[in-house]
Amino acid sequence: MLDIKQIRKNPAEFAERLALRGNEDALASLIELDATRRQLIVESDQLRHSKSETERGMRTADKSSAEFAQFRDSMRAVAQRIKDVSEQLKTVESDLGDMLLQIPNIPHDSVPPGSDESANVVIHLRGDKPEFDFEPKPHWDVAGDLGLLDFEAASKMSGARFAVYKGALARLERALISFMLDTHTDQYGYTEVLPPYLVHPRCMIGTGQFPKFAEDAYVLEKDDLVLIPTGEVPLTNLHRDEILEASALPVKYAAFTPCFRREAGAYGRDTRGLIRQHQFQKVELVQFVEPELSDKALESLTGHAESILDALGLHYRRVSLCAGDLGFTAQQTNDLEVWLPSQKTYREISSCSNFGDFQARRAAIRYRAVDAKKPQLVHTLNGSGLAVGRTVVAILENYQQADGTVVVPEVLRPYMGGLSQLGKN
Repeated sequence: MLDIKQIRKNPAEFAERLALRGNEDALASLIELDATRRQLIVESDQLRHSKSETERGMRTADKSSAEFAQFRDSMRAVAQRIKDVSEQLKTVESDLGDMLLQIPNIPHDSVPPGSDESANVVIHLRGDKPEFDFEPKPHWDVAGDLGLLDFEAASKMSGARFAVYKGALARLERALISFMLDTHTDQYGYTEVLPPYLVHPRCMIGTGQFPKFAEDAYVLEKDDLVLIPTGEVPLTNLHRDEILEASALPVKYAAFTPCFRREAGAYGRDTRGLIRQHQFQKVELVQFVEPELSDKALESLTGHAESILDALGLHYRRVSLCAGDLGFTAQQTNDLEVWLPSQKTYREISSCSNFGDFQARRAAIRYRAVDAKKPQLVHTLNGSGLAVGRTVVAILENYQQADGTVVVPEVLRPYMGGLSQLGKN
Protein backbone atom coordinates (compact mmCIF):
# COMPACT_ATOMS: atom_id res chain seq x y z
CA MET A 1 0.00 0.00 0.00
CA LEU A 2 1.24 3.48 -0.84
CA ASP A 3 1.72 6.14 1.83
CA ILE A 4 -1.11 8.69 1.68
CA LYS A 5 1.09 11.25 3.46
CA GLN A 6 3.74 11.00 0.75
CA ILE A 7 1.10 11.16 -1.98
CA ARG A 8 -0.32 14.29 -0.38
CA LYS A 9 3.13 15.94 -0.37
CA ASN A 10 3.90 15.20 -4.01
CA PRO A 11 0.82 14.03 -5.95
CA ALA A 12 2.34 14.91 -9.33
CA GLU A 13 5.31 12.58 -8.83
CA PHE A 14 3.12 9.68 -7.77
CA ALA A 15 0.76 10.28 -10.67
CA GLU A 16 3.70 10.29 -13.06
CA ARG A 17 5.11 7.02 -11.64
CA LEU A 18 1.72 5.31 -11.73
CA ALA A 19 1.17 6.51 -15.30
CA LEU A 20 4.17 4.38 -16.29
CA ARG A 21 2.09 1.38 -15.25
CA GLY A 22 -0.96 2.58 -17.16
CA ASN A 23 -2.72 3.79 -14.01
CA GLU A 24 -2.94 7.49 -14.91
CA ASP A 25 -6.25 8.07 -13.15
CA ALA A 26 -5.56 6.07 -10.00
CA LEU A 27 -4.93 9.07 -7.74
CA ALA A 28 -7.57 11.64 -8.72
CA SER A 29 -10.40 10.23 -6.61
CA LEU A 30 -8.00 9.31 -3.82
CA ILE A 31 -6.66 12.86 -3.47
CA GLU A 32 -10.18 14.30 -3.51
CA LEU A 33 -11.32 11.85 -0.82
CA ASP A 34 -8.25 12.60 1.30
CA ALA A 35 -9.04 16.33 1.08
CA THR A 36 -12.60 15.61 2.26
CA ARG A 37 -11.20 13.58 5.15
CA ARG A 38 -8.94 16.41 6.28
CA GLN A 39 -11.80 18.92 6.04
CA LEU A 40 -13.95 16.69 8.23
CA ILE A 41 -11.13 16.36 10.76
CA VAL A 42 -10.78 20.15 10.92
CA GLU A 43 -14.53 20.56 11.31
CA SER A 44 -14.61 17.89 14.01
CA ASP A 45 -11.87 19.66 15.97
CA GLN A 46 -13.69 22.99 15.63
CA LEU A 47 -16.96 21.45 16.79
CA ARG A 48 -15.33 19.89 19.83
CA HIS A 49 -13.79 23.24 20.70
CA SER A 50 -17.21 24.86 20.30
CA LYS A 51 -18.73 22.17 22.53
CA SER A 52 -16.14 22.89 25.22
CA GLU A 53 -16.88 26.62 25.04
CA THR A 54 -20.60 25.96 25.30
CA GLU A 55 -20.09 23.66 28.28
CA ARG A 56 -18.05 26.36 29.97
CA GLY A 57 -20.87 28.89 29.43
CA MET A 58 -23.47 26.49 30.79
CA ARG A 59 -21.53 26.04 34.01
CA THR A 60 -21.71 29.77 34.80
CA ALA A 61 -25.21 30.54 33.50
CA ASP A 62 -28.34 30.52 35.63
CA LYS A 63 -30.15 27.26 34.83
CA SER A 64 -33.50 29.05 34.80
CA SER A 65 -32.31 31.78 32.44
CA ALA A 66 -32.90 32.18 28.72
CA GLU A 67 -29.11 32.25 28.34
CA PHE A 68 -28.85 28.72 29.76
CA ALA A 69 -31.61 27.50 27.45
CA GLN A 70 -29.74 28.98 24.52
CA PHE A 71 -26.55 27.24 25.61
CA ARG A 72 -28.46 23.97 25.98
CA ASP A 73 -29.99 24.19 22.50
CA SER A 74 -26.59 25.07 21.07
CA MET A 75 -25.05 22.09 22.87
CA ARG A 76 -27.61 19.71 21.40
CA ALA A 77 -27.04 21.06 17.88
CA VAL A 78 -23.25 20.82 18.24
CA ALA A 79 -23.44 17.32 19.70
CA GLN A 80 -25.62 16.17 16.80
CA ARG A 81 -23.26 17.73 14.27
CA ILE A 82 -20.27 16.06 15.98
CA LYS A 83 -22.08 12.74 15.64
CA ASP A 84 -22.88 13.37 11.98
CA VAL A 85 -19.31 14.42 11.16
CA SER A 86 -17.96 11.41 13.03
CA GLU A 87 -20.13 9.09 10.93
CA GLN A 88 -19.07 10.84 7.72
CA LEU A 89 -15.42 10.67 8.72
CA LYS A 90 -15.72 6.96 9.51
CA THR A 91 -17.21 6.31 6.06
CA VAL A 92 -14.64 8.47 4.25
CA GLU A 93 -11.72 6.80 6.08
CA SER A 94 -13.10 3.36 5.22
CA ASP A 95 -13.50 4.36 1.56
CA LEU A 96 -10.02 5.87 1.55
CA GLY A 97 -8.54 2.67 2.99
CA ASP A 98 -10.36 0.56 0.40
CA MET A 99 -9.17 2.85 -2.38
CA LEU A 100 -5.55 2.66 -1.23
CA LEU A 101 -5.75 -1.14 -1.30
CA GLN A 102 -6.67 -0.97 -4.99
CA ILE A 103 -3.72 1.19 -6.09
CA PRO A 104 -0.58 -0.68 -7.28
CA ASN A 105 2.98 -0.06 -6.20
CA ILE A 106 5.02 2.58 -8.02
CA PRO A 107 7.88 1.38 -10.27
CA HIS A 108 11.48 1.64 -9.10
CA ASP A 109 13.55 4.26 -10.92
CA SER A 110 15.58 1.50 -12.62
CA VAL A 111 12.54 -0.25 -14.15
CA PRO A 112 12.42 -0.07 -17.97
CA PRO A 113 9.56 1.99 -19.42
CA GLY A 114 6.93 0.22 -21.49
CA SER A 115 3.30 -0.81 -21.47
CA ASP A 116 3.52 -4.59 -21.87
CA GLU A 117 5.87 -7.59 -22.00
CA SER A 118 7.21 -6.56 -25.41
CA ALA A 119 9.18 -3.82 -23.60
CA ASN A 120 10.78 -6.19 -21.08
CA VAL A 121 14.58 -6.19 -21.18
CA VAL A 122 16.68 -9.36 -21.37
CA ILE A 123 19.55 -8.95 -18.89
CA HIS A 124 21.46 -12.14 -19.70
CA LEU A 125 21.20 -15.69 -21.01
CA ARG A 126 22.78 -18.66 -19.22
CA GLY A 127 23.47 -22.24 -20.21
CA ASP A 128 23.29 -23.90 -23.59
CA LYS A 129 20.18 -24.80 -25.54
CA PRO A 130 19.97 -28.56 -26.06
CA GLU A 131 20.40 -29.88 -29.57
CA PHE A 132 18.21 -32.71 -30.84
CA ASP A 133 18.50 -34.99 -33.86
CA PHE A 134 14.75 -35.64 -33.55
CA GLU A 135 11.67 -33.48 -33.08
CA PRO A 136 11.37 -32.82 -29.31
CA LYS A 137 8.02 -33.72 -27.82
CA PRO A 138 5.99 -31.59 -25.39
CA HIS A 139 6.34 -32.62 -21.77
CA TRP A 140 2.85 -34.11 -21.55
CA ASP A 141 3.70 -36.57 -24.31
CA VAL A 142 7.16 -37.34 -22.87
CA ALA A 143 5.78 -38.22 -19.44
CA GLY A 144 2.51 -39.63 -20.77
CA ASP A 145 4.29 -42.08 -23.07
CA LEU A 146 6.31 -43.30 -20.08
CA GLY A 147 3.13 -43.82 -18.05
CA LEU A 148 4.27 -41.26 -15.48
CA LEU A 149 1.65 -38.50 -15.93
CA ASP A 150 -2.10 -39.03 -15.89
CA PHE A 151 -4.45 -36.12 -16.61
CA GLU A 152 -7.51 -38.31 -17.15
CA ALA A 153 -7.36 -39.74 -13.62
CA ALA A 154 -6.96 -36.23 -12.21
CA SER A 155 -9.88 -34.95 -14.27
CA LYS A 156 -12.07 -37.79 -13.02
CA MET A 157 -11.34 -36.74 -9.44
CA SER A 158 -11.00 -32.97 -9.67
CA GLY A 159 -11.77 -31.65 -13.16
CA ALA A 160 -9.53 -29.76 -15.58
CA ARG A 161 -6.09 -28.33 -14.76
CA PHE A 162 -5.10 -31.04 -12.31
CA ALA A 163 -2.55 -33.83 -12.76
CA VAL A 164 -1.52 -37.14 -11.22
CA TYR A 165 2.21 -37.87 -11.12
CA LYS A 166 3.23 -41.52 -10.90
CA GLY A 167 6.34 -43.50 -10.10
CA ALA A 168 9.65 -41.89 -10.97
CA LEU A 169 8.01 -38.59 -11.95
CA ALA A 170 6.47 -38.20 -8.49
CA ARG A 171 9.88 -38.95 -7.05
CA LEU A 172 11.48 -36.38 -9.37
CA GLU A 173 9.18 -33.68 -8.01
CA ARG A 174 10.05 -34.70 -4.45
CA ALA A 175 13.76 -34.75 -5.35
CA LEU A 176 13.56 -31.23 -6.75
CA ILE A 177 11.88 -29.93 -3.60
CA SER A 178 14.56 -31.45 -1.38
CA PHE A 179 17.40 -30.25 -3.63
CA MET A 180 16.03 -26.69 -3.74
CA LEU A 181 15.49 -26.49 0.02
CA ASP A 182 18.91 -27.97 0.76
CA THR A 183 20.57 -25.47 -1.57
CA HIS A 184 18.80 -22.42 -0.17
CA THR A 185 19.25 -23.36 3.48
CA ASP A 186 22.77 -24.83 3.35
CA GLN A 187 24.37 -22.46 0.84
CA TYR A 188 22.42 -19.20 1.18
CA GLY A 189 21.37 -19.10 4.82
CA TYR A 190 17.60 -19.26 4.52
CA THR A 191 15.64 -20.69 7.43
CA GLU A 192 13.33 -23.48 6.31
CA VAL A 193 9.69 -23.01 7.29
CA LEU A 194 6.72 -25.36 6.99
CA PRO A 195 3.75 -22.96 7.17
CA PRO A 196 -0.02 -23.48 7.13
CA TYR A 197 -1.58 -23.71 3.69
CA LEU A 198 -4.79 -22.03 4.86
CA VAL A 199 -4.71 -18.40 6.01
CA HIS A 200 -7.11 -15.70 7.13
CA PRO A 201 -8.18 -13.18 4.44
CA ARG A 202 -6.25 -10.42 6.24
CA CYS A 203 -3.05 -12.30 5.36
CA MET A 204 -4.01 -12.05 1.69
CA ILE A 205 -4.61 -8.32 2.15
CA GLY A 206 -1.20 -7.98 3.79
CA THR A 207 0.69 -9.32 0.77
CA GLY A 208 -1.56 -7.69 -1.83
CA GLN A 209 -3.55 -10.67 -3.19
CA PHE A 210 -6.77 -9.20 -1.75
CA PRO A 211 -8.79 -7.38 -2.83
CA LYS A 212 -7.21 -7.13 -6.30
CA PHE A 213 -7.04 -10.86 -7.07
CA ALA A 214 -9.83 -12.22 -4.91
CA GLU A 215 -11.48 -13.94 -7.89
CA ASP A 216 -8.40 -16.15 -8.32
CA ALA A 217 -8.50 -17.46 -4.74
CA TYR A 218 -10.10 -20.58 -3.30
CA VAL A 219 -12.03 -19.22 -0.31
CA LEU A 220 -13.52 -21.37 2.44
CA GLU A 221 -16.25 -18.95 3.50
CA LYS A 222 -17.59 -21.17 6.29
CA ASP A 223 -14.21 -21.12 8.02
CA ASP A 224 -13.10 -17.62 6.94
CA LEU A 225 -9.93 -19.13 5.45
CA VAL A 226 -8.21 -19.04 2.07
CA LEU A 227 -6.03 -21.66 0.36
CA ILE A 228 -2.69 -19.98 -0.28
CA PRO A 229 -1.86 -19.03 -3.90
CA THR A 230 1.85 -18.86 -3.05
CA GLY A 231 4.17 -19.48 -0.09
CA GLU A 232 4.83 -15.74 -0.08
CA VAL A 233 1.57 -15.23 1.83
CA PRO A 234 2.25 -17.22 5.02
CA LEU A 235 5.97 -16.46 5.03
CA THR A 236 5.47 -12.68 4.84
CA ASN A 237 2.67 -12.77 7.40
CA LEU A 238 4.90 -14.53 9.91
CA HIS A 239 5.87 -11.02 11.04
CA ARG A 240 2.60 -9.19 10.51
CA ASP A 241 2.00 -6.54 13.22
CA GLU A 242 5.53 -7.02 14.55
CA ILE A 243 8.56 -4.84 15.18
CA LEU A 244 11.85 -6.56 14.32
CA GLU A 245 15.19 -5.54 15.74
CA ALA A 246 17.66 -4.16 13.20
CA SER A 247 20.23 -6.68 14.44
CA ALA A 248 17.92 -9.51 13.31
CA LEU A 249 17.84 -8.32 9.68
CA PRO A 250 17.97 -9.65 7.08
CA VAL A 251 15.41 -12.32 7.87
CA LYS A 252 15.40 -14.98 5.13
CA TYR A 253 12.84 -17.79 4.84
CA ALA A 254 12.49 -20.68 2.41
CA ALA A 255 9.44 -22.91 2.24
CA PHE A 256 7.97 -25.64 0.11
CA THR A 257 4.20 -25.28 -0.25
CA PRO A 258 1.45 -26.44 -2.53
CA CYS A 259 -0.29 -23.46 -4.14
CA PHE A 260 -3.89 -23.09 -5.25
CA ARG A 261 -5.22 -20.71 -7.91
CA ARG A 262 -8.46 -20.60 -9.85
CA GLU A 263 -6.63 -19.01 -12.80
CA ALA A 264 -9.85 -17.10 -13.39
CA GLY A 265 -8.27 -14.85 -15.99
CA ALA A 266 -6.34 -17.59 -17.80
CA TYR A 267 -9.00 -19.69 -19.51
CA GLY A 268 -7.91 -20.77 -22.94
CA ARG A 269 -4.21 -20.42 -22.05
CA ASP A 270 -1.95 -23.45 -21.57
CA THR A 271 -4.89 -25.81 -21.47
CA ARG A 272 -2.59 -28.82 -21.90
CA GLY A 273 0.21 -29.90 -19.64
CA LEU A 274 1.59 -28.69 -16.33
CA ILE A 275 2.29 -25.02 -17.05
CA ARG A 276 -0.96 -23.62 -15.63
CA GLN A 277 -2.57 -25.79 -12.97
CA HIS A 278 -5.07 -25.08 -10.21
CA GLN A 279 -2.80 -26.92 -7.75
CA PHE A 280 0.98 -26.76 -8.06
CA GLN A 281 4.05 -26.68 -5.88
CA LYS A 282 6.76 -24.11 -5.30
CA VAL A 283 9.79 -23.50 -3.17
CA GLU A 284 9.44 -19.87 -2.13
CA LEU A 285 12.09 -17.43 -0.90
CA VAL A 286 11.15 -14.42 1.23
CA GLN A 287 13.40 -11.74 2.72
CA PHE A 288 12.86 -8.86 5.17
CA VAL A 289 15.62 -6.26 4.86
CA GLU A 290 16.53 -2.69 5.76
CA PRO A 291 15.29 -0.26 3.07
CA GLU A 292 18.74 0.82 1.88
CA LEU A 293 19.70 -2.80 1.23
CA SER A 294 16.68 -4.01 -0.74
CA ASP A 295 18.18 -3.33 -4.18
CA LYS A 296 21.18 -5.53 -3.39
CA ALA A 297 18.88 -8.08 -1.79
CA LEU A 298 16.90 -8.42 -5.02
CA GLU A 299 20.09 -9.13 -6.94
CA SER A 300 21.20 -11.78 -4.46
CA LEU A 301 17.75 -13.40 -4.22
CA THR A 302 17.53 -13.60 -8.02
CA GLY A 303 20.99 -15.18 -8.04
CA HIS A 304 19.86 -17.80 -5.52
CA ALA A 305 17.00 -18.81 -7.80
CA GLU A 306 19.32 -18.81 -10.82
CA SER A 307 21.74 -21.15 -9.08
CA ILE A 308 19.12 -23.91 -9.15
CA LEU A 309 18.77 -23.58 -12.92
CA ASP A 310 22.57 -23.50 -13.29
CA ALA A 311 22.94 -26.66 -11.22
CA LEU A 312 20.27 -28.42 -13.28
CA GLY A 313 22.03 -27.45 -16.51
CA LEU A 314 18.97 -25.71 -17.96
CA HIS A 315 19.16 -22.88 -20.48
CA TYR A 316 17.35 -19.75 -19.28
CA ARG A 317 17.34 -15.97 -19.38
CA ARG A 318 16.87 -13.20 -16.83
CA VAL A 319 14.37 -10.53 -17.84
CA SER A 320 13.78 -7.15 -16.19
CA LEU A 321 10.07 -6.42 -16.36
CA CYS A 322 9.00 -3.06 -17.72
CA ALA A 323 6.70 -0.78 -15.72
CA GLY A 324 3.55 -1.89 -17.55
CA ASP A 325 4.25 -5.59 -16.95
CA LEU A 326 4.99 -5.38 -13.22
CA GLY A 327 2.81 -7.29 -10.81
CA PHE A 328 0.43 -5.30 -8.62
CA THR A 329 2.64 -5.28 -5.51
CA ALA A 330 6.10 -5.11 -7.09
CA GLN A 331 8.26 -2.05 -7.57
CA GLN A 332 10.89 -4.07 -9.45
CA THR A 333 10.89 -7.63 -10.83
CA ASN A 334 13.38 -9.99 -12.43
CA ASP A 335 11.73 -12.92 -14.21
CA LEU A 336 13.69 -16.08 -14.90
CA GLU A 337 12.48 -17.79 -18.06
CA VAL A 338 13.51 -21.32 -18.93
CA TRP A 339 13.81 -22.64 -22.48
CA LEU A 340 11.17 -25.17 -23.61
CA PRO A 341 12.24 -26.96 -26.81
CA SER A 342 8.76 -28.16 -27.83
CA GLN A 343 7.41 -24.59 -27.79
CA LYS A 344 10.66 -23.05 -29.02
CA THR A 345 10.24 -20.29 -26.48
CA TYR A 346 11.05 -19.21 -22.95
CA ARG A 347 8.55 -19.63 -20.09
CA GLU A 348 8.61 -18.04 -16.67
CA ILE A 349 9.89 -20.33 -13.93
CA SER A 350 10.57 -17.75 -11.23
CA SER A 351 9.55 -14.17 -10.57
CA CYS A 352 11.81 -12.34 -8.10
CA SER A 353 10.48 -9.03 -6.79
CA ASN A 354 11.34 -6.16 -4.49
CA PHE A 355 8.17 -4.70 -2.98
CA GLY A 356 9.81 -1.84 -1.11
CA ASP A 357 7.62 -0.98 1.91
CA PHE A 358 4.38 -1.68 -0.02
CA GLN A 359 3.58 -4.99 1.72
CA ALA A 360 5.09 -3.93 5.03
CA ARG A 361 2.70 -0.97 5.26
CA ARG A 362 -0.29 -3.23 4.56
CA ALA A 363 0.86 -5.85 7.09
CA ALA A 364 2.40 -3.42 9.65
CA ILE A 365 5.86 -5.03 9.58
CA ARG A 366 8.46 -2.68 11.03
CA TYR A 367 11.96 -2.71 12.46
CA ARG A 368 13.70 -0.69 15.12
CA ALA A 369 16.71 0.99 13.55
CA VAL A 370 19.65 2.00 15.72
CA ASP A 371 19.21 5.59 17.01
CA ALA A 372 15.84 5.92 15.24
CA LYS A 373 13.11 7.78 17.15
CA LYS A 374 10.41 5.35 16.08
CA PRO A 375 10.14 2.02 14.22
CA GLN A 376 10.36 2.10 10.43
CA LEU A 377 8.83 -0.11 7.76
CA VAL A 378 11.01 -2.93 6.45
CA HIS A 379 11.33 -3.79 2.79
CA THR A 380 10.10 -7.21 1.68
CA LEU A 381 11.21 -9.36 -1.25
CA ASN A 382 10.26 -12.73 -2.58
CA GLY A 383 10.84 -15.10 -5.46
CA SER A 384 10.29 -18.71 -6.45
CA GLY A 385 13.32 -20.82 -5.96
CA LEU A 386 11.81 -22.45 -8.11
CA ALA A 387 8.30 -23.30 -9.31
CA VAL A 388 8.64 -27.06 -8.97
CA GLY A 389 6.12 -28.22 -11.58
CA ARG A 390 7.59 -25.95 -14.24
CA THR A 391 11.05 -27.25 -13.37
CA VAL A 392 9.75 -30.77 -13.98
CA VAL A 393 8.43 -29.54 -17.34
CA ALA A 394 11.85 -28.11 -18.24
CA ILE A 395 13.66 -31.33 -17.30
CA LEU A 396 11.24 -33.51 -19.25
CA GLU A 397 11.62 -31.40 -22.38
CA ASN A 398 15.31 -30.51 -22.26
CA TYR A 399 16.57 -33.93 -21.16
CA GLN A 400 14.35 -36.13 -23.36
CA GLN A 401 16.07 -38.75 -25.49
CA ALA A 402 15.27 -40.23 -28.90
CA ASP A 403 14.22 -43.54 -27.29
CA GLY A 404 11.62 -41.76 -25.15
CA THR A 405 13.56 -41.81 -21.89
CA VAL A 406 14.59 -38.74 -19.89
CA VAL A 407 18.03 -38.19 -18.40
CA VAL A 408 17.97 -37.19 -14.74
CA PRO A 409 20.23 -34.18 -14.04
CA GLU A 410 23.27 -35.34 -12.12
CA VAL A 411 22.64 -33.17 -9.05
CA LEU A 412 19.27 -34.88 -8.54
CA ARG A 413 20.48 -38.46 -8.73
CA PRO A 414 21.38 -38.76 -5.03
CA TYR A 415 17.79 -37.72 -4.28
CA MET A 416 16.50 -40.30 -6.80
CA GLY A 417 18.21 -43.32 -5.28
CA GLY A 418 20.86 -43.18 -8.01
CA LEU A 419 18.35 -43.33 -10.87
CA SER A 420 19.92 -41.75 -13.95
CA GLN A 421 17.04 -42.01 -16.44
CA LEU A 422 13.27 -41.91 -16.31
CA GLY A 423 11.84 -44.80 -18.31
CA LYS A 424 14.60 -47.30 -17.63
CA ASN A 425 14.56 -49.76 -14.77
